[in-house]
Amino acid sequence: MKYEKIYLPYLFNALEPYIDKETVEIHYTKHLQGYVDNLNKVLKGYEDFTKGKTLEDILMNPKKIPKEIREKVINNGGGVYNHNLYFSILYPKPKRKPEGKLMDRIKKQYGSFEQLRELINENALNRFGSGYSFLVKEKYGRLHVMNTLNQDTPLICGFKPILCIDVWEHAYYLKYKNLRGKYLENIWQIINWAKVEELYNGKV
Repeated sequence: MKYEKIYLPYLFNALEPYIDKETVEIHYTKHLQGYVDNLNKVLKGYEDFTKGKTLEDILMNPKKIPKEIREKVINNGGGVYNHNLYFSILYPKPKRKPEGKLMDRIKKQYGSFEQLRELINENALNRFGSGYSFLVKEKYGRLHVMNTLNQDTPLICGFKPILCIDVWEHAYYLKYKNLRGKYLENIWQIINWAKVEELYNGKV
């Protein structure tokens, strides 16, 4: 099975002024494509292992990955999975607040949408070095905010990621330089909560 990057449903310049065209193009065609190419190269010859498995299936069970390729699969597979999720929840004119069951859960656990957003930003800002900040779905629909280092994913903990903010410098440095906080402040203008709701409700 060959693993691919997602189709980008918007032009490279569509997320401006919040994320610039050059960053989106390089991020999608170079960084993400590099992880895709490396993952498929590593898995060549392991067709019996990958047969019938999604990338999520593989990353949820790292101990079942052949030992000799495990680290490379986790790193490159995580690079594909995390980036695909990140790009999938961004959109030029998004639904900017959740509704329904997801909003009910947010209010129940965090008090308000604004408080959840502040918590995610705080976690992302304090992620030392490279990595991601996630909103994940736990058992019985509970939510949890967590960070991961490098290309690790929450799947290894049994969580379903529904929102992902990339805080590797390549995600924002051309426009924001060292101002990660400004990037985090602006990214909420292009996070599509309709997509996040679909993931929470298990429709995709």
